[in-house]
Amino acid sequence: MKRSDRLVTMTNYLIEHPMELISLPFFSDTYGAAKSSISEDLSIINRMFKEDGIGYLESVSGAAGGVKYIPNVSLAKSEAFIDVLCQQLEDPNRLLPGGYLFMSDILANPNTVRDIGRLFASRFAGLKIDSIVTVATKGIPLAYAVASFLNVPVVIVRRDPKVTEGSTVSINYVSGSSKKIQTMVLSKRSLKPGENVCIIDDFMKAGGTINGMKSLLEEFEANVKAIGVLAEAEDEEEDRVVDDYTSLVQIKNVDSNSHEIEVIKGNYFTGK
Repeated sequence: MKRSDRLVTMTNYLIEHPMELISLPFFSDTYGAAKSSISEDLSIINRMFKEDGIGYLESVSGAAGGVKYIPNVSLAKSEAFIDVLCQQLEDPNRLLPGGYLFMSDILANPNTVRDIGRLFASRFAGLKIDSIVTVATKGIPLAYAVASFLNVPVVIVRRDPKVTEGSTVSINYVSGSSKKIQTMVLSKRSLKPGENVCIIDDFMKAGGTINGMKSLLEEFEANVKAIGVLAEAEDEEEDRVVDDYTSLVQIKNVDSNSHEIEVIKGNYFTGK
């Protein structure tokens, strides 16, 4: 196999197996090349990943070592994407009765959802996440996008138990915005004790739903290592029940009378 052909196939394999440790002998046996040639190929791929701002290769030494593709997004690409996202959400036609915004088209766009997943995966790649947890239903596409880059399973919390999921654990929680008592359930087979999980959701106002998920995950002895939300409402100090999270955009102001919407960058770049 020519080096050019080998570079293409190796690059594709690495991108399709993110966060997975791949040994040099595997590449050497698969493509019939010396380990020294494979090492040179990996150096080229690593350089191009970094230049293109999509990640890098992490080398692990030792007998069981190899390389691992770590998804990452450059600062320039992250800012450009979130700027476009803010512009899209500021469209007055998105305004719904009650001051809500229509966001279903964004969550239905595969390219946009994939880019959102890459951003969160870039932020959480170093946390050794075992599972992505979300609540049905709008957070599901985002959760799968993040999971695809971190190469981990998705766990879906539901409002009502499903007979196909076997025995479940359920809790009651108080919605942060409406102050109503609601229920969420999770199959007992979903998580193992001690797993590191990342919560992903599409929107957060006061954080009651996410806080409920955290309480539910405590029943499984899971460790919530990160929380990521696509959009958050403007911070209301007295009502917000979640304070450790990462957001891409913040809905700062929605004026139903003037049909004006102000959307700014979330705390993705500054942390919170």
